[in-house]
Amino acid sequence: MAGGFGGGGAAAGRAELYEGKITGYFILACIVGSFGGSLFGYDLGVSSGVTSMDDFLVKFFPDVYRRKQAHLHETDYCKYDNQVLTLFTSSLYFAGLVSTFGASYVTKRHGRRASIMVGAASFFLGGAINAAAMNIAMLIVGRVLLGVGIGFGNQAVPLYLSEIAPYRIRGAVNQLFQLTTCLGILVADVINYFTDRLHPWGWRLSLGLAMGPATAIFVGALFLPETPNSLVERGHLEEARRVLEKVRGTHKVDAEFEDLKEASQAARAVTGTFRNLLAVRNRPQLIIGALGIPAFQQLSGMNSILFYSPVIFQSLGFGSSAALYSSIITGSMLVVGALISMVTVDRLGRRFLFIEAGIQMISSMVVVAVILALKFGKGEELSKGVSTVLVVAICLFVVAYGWSWGPLGWLVPSELFPLEMRSAGQSVVVCVNLFWTAAVAQCFLAALCHLRWGVFVLFAALIVVMSIFVILLLPETKQVPIEEIWMLFDRHWYWKRIVRRDPKYQGNLHQQQEMSRI
Repeated sequence: MAGGFGGGGAAAGRAELYEGKITGYFILACIVGSFGGSLFGYDLGVSSGVTSMDDFLVKFFPDVYRRKQAHLHETDYCKYDNQVLTLFTSSLYFAGLVSTFGASYVTKRHGRRASIMVGAASFFLGGAINAAAMNIAMLIVGRVLLGVGIGFGNQAVPLYLSEIAPYRIRGAVNQLFQLTTCLGILVADVINYFTDRLHPWGWRLSLGLAMGPATAIFVGALFLPETPNSLVERGHLEEARRVLEKVRGTHKVDAEFEDLKEASQAARAVTGTFRNLLAVRNRPQLIIGALGIPAFQQLSGMNSILFYSPVIFQSLGFGSSAALYSSIITGSMLVVGALISMVTVDRLGRRFLFIEAGIQMISSMVVVAVILALKFGKGEELSKGVSTVLVVAICLFVVAYGWSWGPLGWLVPSELFPLEMRSAGQSVVVCVNLFWTAAVAQCFLAALCHLRWGVFVLFAALIVVMSIFVILLLPETKQVPIEEIWMLFDRHWYWKRIVRRDPKYQGNLHQQQEMSRI
């Protein structure tokens, strides 16, 4: 059924007629498509490690290096507070924010696969320039190109996975994006651990190796099938049917194909897709999917910990190599969380994982804040026992994020939007996500310097708000076909009072009543 009340009521509930099986072709498409997440993950991991390497700091940020060496002569929270250093990290996300609107056009007009390929090519160029950087300007240019790559990749990959997956396992398939993101972080952490010992050019190798996953994704995308949803949307009906049969492993795809065609007809009837995000009937998707979840994903504080985990651990007295080693531990926890989420998301549901993880993340942040308030900031290294408790608390936070806001922050928005505005909606999701990613990245070290342990209390309070948001406003979407998600809002205790005000809803209701009489 077309989302957004655009289609007729006859199609509602057609999901039980869907047929198909897991095919080798489908598995290959998922593996290649999901590796778009490795670009995002590799950059998260590698940039956080490089900014703690002495050789990198000496060349580009000598003031930070000198402050870092003066460990006992200043407040430990402030040693890395440098806005140019944080701009090195956040410039990528500002570039991704802007590029996602271009990605929306490419994704809708030329398909999901085309956006993935553009993103991979841009990421390759950014990695090459960063590896050869001789000054801060070259670093920033390289980061901007990396950001364009991430803007395109993050816009297209979640859509690709959600659309190509059978609805019963859509949650697990979509979370391949988060799994490859986590694996990218872990691989980058391991690479940083070894390149930190290669003086004085190890940081160049870390940054340059970004070209590896970019090349693999571009080549793999040449063999990817386009999603049937995208092909139908662009009028290629015969090819869409052929791809759907091949992906599902059966010729009995009439029910699913009819839903795709009806969704496409509704999409063609809509003009001004970005403007339609503001329509009353799409208010739930706008507030939950486009604004709330992507913002909250970053306001949890997780990416700040990923960006600066080597810096944080180094500030806590772990030493340079020990800090990178601790980052490998947290990266491993993220992978474990992603695997747990893949196994449980279509069984326990999205809401359960959000709520349980919220409790765990709040508890962990409180523990971190208490330890730092009592033991840290006096120019002394933490004891081994206290440091261990701190790392355990951070790992519990990371693993909870890894099975909740990390993967579900991409899965749930990609499910919510009807076909006619799925591309535009995902662009807003990525834009909001990257805006808050950049803002938090730019402000975190300064906030850590001025708020000290209070910054972790702030994150704990925000997670309380996030959890209440999910409890009150998010309906459960597990095992609901993607073109029938909109029906959930018609039955939701709060959203039904909003969407039923829309004139198109009233017209759709009248159409259903007329058909029931026939």
